[in-house]
Amino acid sequence: MSSWTLAGARAAAFRLTGLFGKLTACKGSEFEGVIAQEQTRGGVVGVKIKDVEAMVLQSSRQYAAPSRAEESHGIGSMLVIKVTTDAGISGYSDVETQPQVGKAVIDAPAGGTGMIDGLRQALIGEDPFEVERLWHKMYKCSVYYGRRGAAIQALSGVDNCLWSIIGQAVKQPICKLLGACWRNKVRAYASTLFRPTPEAMAEACRSYIDQGFTAVKFGWGAFGQDPKLDVELARAAREALGPDRELLIDPGWAVERTADECVRLVRSLEPFRPFFVEDCLPPEDYDGYARLANSVETPIAAGEQEATHWGFRQLIERGRIDIVQPDLSRCGGLTTGRRIAHMVEEHNIGLIPHAWSSDILTATTLQFLAYTKKADFIEFNVSSGEISRQLAKNPIVMKDGHLEIPDRPGTGIEVDEAVLHRYRVL
Repeated sequence: MSSWTLAGARAAAFRLTGLFGKLTACKGSEFEGVIAQEQTRGGVVGVKIKDVEAMVLQSSRQYAAPSRAEESHGIGSMLVIKVTTDAGISGYSDVETQPQVGKAVIDAPAGGTGMIDGLRQALIGEDPFEVERLWHKMYKCSVYYGRRGAAIQALSGVDNCLWSIIGQAVKQPICKLLGACWRNKVRAYASTLFRPTPEAMAEACRSYIDQGFTAVKFGWGAFGQDPKLDVELARAAREALGPDRELLIDPGWAVERTADECVRLVRSLEPFRPFFVEDCLPPEDYDGYARLANSVETPIAAGEQEATHWGFRQLIERGRIDIVQPDLSRCGGLTTGRRIAHMVEEHNIGLIPHAWSSDILTATTLQFLAYTKKADFIEFNVSSGEISRQLAKNPIVMKDGHLEIPDRPGTGIEVDEAVLHRYRVL
């Protein structure tokens, strides 16, 4: 029996004892009232999925690299999924994908074969507690057009919603359902884009230091167009951050590079002691990653575009990377994330999830990192855009360079429906 089932069974057993006492004291119509109350509480009465809603949010501006030291606006559009139950419990997730395509995956009708269906129709009336069976049902019903990409990303979002519902039903944070709560906070790194000049890089670093960050990751932006400029940008960041703060670098793979070119790139950055260099090769180039990881001293990280435990096994065993970066809104959700965590432990390598969207994914990732045995960092999106940090009524806040892990049921945050409505376009 899995850990979340044990937690749910234990909670249900305690409530069953109290419920029996209440029911024996009932008179007439009071019986139905007690049953309804227990259902709302997520007690022993069965909970069924009532609806799966896919929402497309649009920010006031599109994603763009900063032109000076200012912060990037960040995410321009986002898919948010809401799963509602007949017990009045709802789970939310955000998904970093092409949102209109992701919504189509959710909303599509049944195709008649059980393998070219939309996810919503496959879930109505199902028990959200059967999260692993529902993962396989969604995977199978989308298998002819899915397996990776937008279909697995939409599946990931639904899966995260189900875990949140289970947590709320048994009144436990998700980490306890997964099987462990090793910590109550995780060190955060500011996740941002490269600025176009060394001077702008230094100014940006000083801003993150003033905010309390002890680690900063720069990625994409102006990086990758000029190897000499790349070195100067990294040098400026290291000098501004000083020797005691961590610098993380994401060159991005939009600029196409061979494995040998990546080796030269990483070696040019090694004087600045990056904690890791991530995602500088296409995600399918497992052999290239192995060649890179075996040729440099700096730890190599990858995996934000990878999906399913089958894909991560390839990345880990064939790609030979040092740090795995699953994105819980892309990899297959928490159900797959737990399997990835087990693989990481078996291979004795690092795990630092990708989590660059809103507080919903940040909160879900915090629950996941409470569960993993080791947690070096959590990614914290410092973008200025409205849908990055306004979706929660109780937003995630950094304190002393760390994010505290909510101990409330589910993800621990409350989604602001008014903000969803304000930015919803579809």
